[in-house]
Amino acid sequence: MNAEAIRWRDAARELRAGQRMIEADEAMARAYALAPDDRLIAFLHAQSRYELGHPAADLFAQVCRLWPDNPDALRNQAMARAGEGDVGGAVDLLCAALAQNPQWLDGHRVLASLRWVAGDARGFDASYAAAARAHPRAQGLWLGWFSTVAQHRDWPRARAILDEAESHLGRTKPLTQARLFIANESGDEAETVRLLAATSAWDDPFIQIARIRAALRTGDPARALSIALPLAQAAPGSPLAGQAWPYVSTCWRLLDDPRGNWLDGDFVRSMDVGLSDAELDELGECLRALHIAQLPYPEQSVRGGTQTDRSVLLRHEPILQRARAALMAAVADYVAALPTPDPAHPLLSRPRDDLRISGSWSVRLTGGGFNIPHSHPMGWISSAFYVALPQDDAPAPAGHFHYGAPPPELGLGLAPYATIAPRRGHLVLFPSTLWHGTVPTTSGERLNIAFDIVPAQA
Repeated sequence: MNAEAIRWRDAARELRAGQRMIEADEAMARAYALAPDDRLIAFLHAQSRYELGHPAADLFAQVCRLWPDNPDALRNQAMARAGEGDVGGAVDLLCAALAQNPQWLDGHRVLASLRWVAGDARGFDASYAAAARAHPRAQGLWLGWFSTVAQHRDWPRARAILDEAESHLGRTKPLTQARLFIANESGDEAETVRLLAATSAWDDPFIQIARIRAALRTGDPARALSIALPLAQAAPGSPLAGQAWPYVSTCWRLLDDPRGNWLDGDFVRSMDVGLSDAELDELGECLRALHIAQLPYPEQSVRGGTQTDRSVLLRHEPILQRARAALMAAVADYVAALPTPDPAHPLLSRPRDDLRISGSWSVRLTGGGFNIPHSHPMGWISSAFYVALPQDDAPAPAGHFHYGAPPPELGLGLAPYATIAPRRGHLVLFPSTLWHGTVPTTSGERLNIAFDIVPAQA
């Protein structure tokens, strides 16, 4: 292999690790120019262009010719096509690939997601259905199909999928877990009790979270806390701890435990990041061009709006680069003002330098749109930056950011700690472990950027 190409490839990887994306792309382009037929370099070059928001479908097509047994290249070619406006071509590409390899789970997942956001609310899961019935002993296909439908809380269809799966596979452990999920989330208390008893010896994280939610629904926050707190404390900074801490917060609030104040504290801040009106107008135009979906992705918290793909703050557009610089400066100020480190606290225990964007996206809500209460298990600090707001006189708290209220399906009736009126050009920062959402808008457009921050070191 070309030694100079390897040097540029490795330099690109190092730059990318530091989120110096444009410099990394330039280094990767040099590697590609020196070794265009090297399949790994070709893949990394296409991926770099895709992540920056440049056209990349043709580059991934070339990778597929060089590396025909790499399913990630084929998947990314489809995603790049969709991002460039050719959703039909992306769907056709995945359908053709799945006809050759019907047990390609990631292909089914991406195809179902593309069909859904393109507005196919009836047939989005058709490939799963056909493949599962053609390969009835392939449990992964049934579980993938179930998960895709359950994300939409279509409980009758989800149950029917499990019934059909069990007719071929029997009552396996993963199918039993899926049964528990449906019973718990659909409000079937008797079936939840039965399945929790049947799985009492299981300690899978999925089962543990189901037990927490079931205990809260039945008015037993002490029981929920006895499960949630050890999970939160066992693996500091992990996604499982990030998932458990919001439930710990809810339990402490319900039990009037003063540790709730220690956990959630006074950590929510709203600040002006210093972008001008002209820059905000330019940013709004850039973001609107990225909102090409007709429906939100089903796994997201958006209702009555859309959310972008990829990480918007890592894209190449100059206005997004300027916005990123302003937002990261505000994050640095927020982190510098945090209280003294506390090794037991999920926010205050983490390293405070060398910060990274772990994900960033734009949400566009229209009349009646909102975000359901949720948290960000993969994050450390989360955010909402307001680019455009409705030009109406809707009474407060329409469109407000709220925090502290758990998901309403738990039936707890806990009010938010507070709401914050969005202000154009202002950034709200808060711990990723904090439940948060938005009050529905009444009309107009509410356009923002959200992102999560994590330390580069654990």
